[in-house]
Amino acid sequence: MPRAGQVKPPLGERLSDRIAIGLLTSTFPPELVDRVVAEAGRTQQRSRLLPARAVVYYVLAMCLFFGQGYEEVARLLTEGLGWARGWRGSWQVPTTAAITRVRLGPEPIKALFASVCRPVATPATVGAFYREWRLVAVDGTTFDLPDTVSNVDFFGRPGSGRGNGRSAYPQARVAAIAECGTHAIFAATTGPLSTHETVLAQQLFGALGPGMLLLADRGFLGFDLWREAAATGADLLWRVKSVAVLPVIEQLHDGSYLSHIFAARDKNRHADPITVRVVEYTMPGQATVYRLITTILDPDAAPALDLAALYAQRWEIETSLDELKTHQGQPDMVLRSQTPTGVEQEIYGFLLVHYAVRTLMHHAAAGADIDPDRVSFTRTLRLVRRQVTAQAAFSPLTTDPGTAPRRP
Repeated sequence: MPRAGQVKPPLGERLSDRIAIGLLTSTFPPELVDRVVAEAGRTQQRSRLLPARAVVYYVLAMCLFFGQGYEEVARLLTEGLGWARGWRGSWQVPTTAAITRVRLGPEPIKALFASVCRPVATPATVGAFYREWRLVAVDGTTFDLPDTVSNVDFFGRPGSGRGNGRSAYPQARVAAIAECGTHAIFAATTGPLSTHETVLAQQLFGALGPGMLLLADRGFLGFDLWREAAATGADLLWRVKSVAVLPVIEQLHDGSYLSHIFAARDKNRHADPITVRVVEYTMPGQATVYRLITTILDPDAAPALDLAALYAQRWEIETSLDELKTHQGQPDMVLRSQTPTGVEQEIYGFLLVHYAVRTLMHHAAAGADIDPDRVSFTRTLRLVRRQVTAQAAFSPLTTDPGTAPRRP
């Protein structure tokens, strides 16, 4: 039976008007989904078994319920339609074969990500800022893919020390920027395995800006990459390799020092240097010397001891990627998609679902005035999955409170 405040669908209403999947429809509203679908040129010309809007939510649901079959996820999306006696359409759950023939393409899913995903922390969010800087981090990862000819041809396959020297699965590479305090991934891109993560990272710098402090590990340091990231107005705090030559130009009172970095092509002339500040430190009980460089040249603005402690926040993006692949997905996950366009669509679907869950966690933490790190991702994910099955098929469109039927 319908819930209080819900109304029966009018005659001629489409299936896609009835689909609601709780948090996902509130984070990615139907009108926004319709807009990105139309802008991508994917709006259906006639009523189909799976209209375009329904396909977008279906892609998200597949990434929320990873491991469930195609038909089972379709049932979860539409469960409960039986109560709606005003429903005039003759709709049934599509078969797996029918679902896999649907071609939406990655463009609407990527456009949805670009439209919605932003840093979510406010100045009041516990653990999200250092002084005036929002802490963000960049990193890369890979996804195992089905072993199809098209996936191998486009993405490539890593080598292996076993057997014939080839890995069992081709892999897609992903680079992402996440907000350290909330784990929300707000910029991401994909590419073949042969594309280095630093090359992909350059495509993400448009999401950076003044007031951010970007953390990165030693695999990202490069003269041109540093200059391009710094040009966004964001400040940088990156680890450097132990073999990097960083001459002392000026010793500073907090133990850090100013130095220069040069492009490899300019290593002899040193005609175009960039001034950086270097922080060196060791961890208790370890012999390893960590070296960081930063664009923050004033030690009073960010003392060396603070920066050394802040660098540990870089691991928060590792946690984000683990949540995405191991918990939202499953250990040793292999994506479903058999084609490169399907792979890209699926990866962005995973990113959108993760963003929605992390946004919910931020709201919960803010209401309790606690660090979002204290909210369990796994428990929240389970809650969202239960919510989807409980709310499926009720219209996401709200009714006027004044016209809602009263409870008896």
